[in-house]
Amino acid sequence: MKVTINDVAKYAGVSIKTVSRVTNNEPQVKQSTIDKVNEAIKALHYQPNQSARNLASSSAYVIGFVYDNPNAYYIIEMQNGILSACRDQGYELLIHPCDASSDDICQELCDLILHTKLAGLVLTPPLSENPHVLAALDNIGAQYVRIIAGASPDTQTPAQGLQVLVNDKVGAIAITEHLIELGHSQIAFISGDTQHQSTKQRFDGFLQALDQHGLSANPDYLIDGQYSFESGVAGANTLLALPTPPTAIVACNDEIAAGALFAARLSGVAIPAQISIVGFEDSPFSRQTWPKLTTVHQPNQEIAQLATCNLINKCRRRDHIDGHIFIPQPVVRDSTAKPTD
Repeated sequence: MKVTINDVAKYAGVSIKTVSRVTNNEPQVKQSTIDKVNEAIKALHYQPNQSARNLASSSAYVIGFVYDNPNAYYIIEMQNGILSACRDQGYELLIHPCDASSDDICQELCDLILHTKLAGLVLTPPLSENPHVLAALDNIGAQYVRIIAGASPDTQTPAQGLQVLVNDKVGAIAITEHLIELGHSQIAFISGDTQHQSTKQRFDGFLQALDQHGLSANPDYLIDGQYSFESGVAGANTLLALPTPPTAIVACNDEIAAGALFAARLSGVAIPAQISIVGFEDSPFSRQTWPKLTTVHQPNQEIAQLATCNLINKCRRRDHIDGHIFIPQPVVRDSTAKPTD
């Protein structure tokens, strides 16, 4: 026979409603009561029926993760972070890939919330930076949390909502300074997608680091790109074909850096003896190349976990919101060295 909530209530000597409040992590339940219920749950091996709980309750217990990002490693790390927080809080996770550039994206996300009874959404760039999406979600009273690049809360968009900030600019300053301290002055930058705020933040950090050390950005060394391996290949080929190629490349993420490294090696350029290459995010790409990439560590799983915890706390009207700002840190590996004379 399957153990029911009635069995747990009887074993613990409490009401069915109390068991429900404990399993839903609702506030203002005595710790002694929580302990009794959890002891009964453990002893009886009780597992709540998530679907039944959603149907029977006026509250939803499903968090949606919507994204438009070609980087599978980024998505997996985000998904794992969100899932960890959901499991801790008794929520389920719904994953919804989408096309952020679609004319119907606002309606798509609103329909998703209304038709699947979601408690809220975790939004990553570029969706988290789209004012039209945010305004549409606010219009239907949706709960959401935004993961965005920045050092201070975003006040430029009509809707702000919860925000978890990643200070990409500081990370970009640090990784560029690493190259400058090695002795590089001819440093190129391969950009990511321009609709991502992280691209602007990383580029601004790159320029600031140059300026702080009395260096100027060479326009020939500034390459437009996308967050993809292929973009890194194309960007590096352009740079290597210049009469005076750079001695170092700052790539806007690890995929771009891996592509640049591949192109350089294919052209017979030694890494790092002839050119140094750095990435950003510290994804598995950075550890799967040869040589391994110097990069900037961005704890995506931890970022997603915090964002989800904040969202769930807001859904449950709890006061605790963690305003931690993540500062990406350089990780020096084998793809950087002093420039040759």
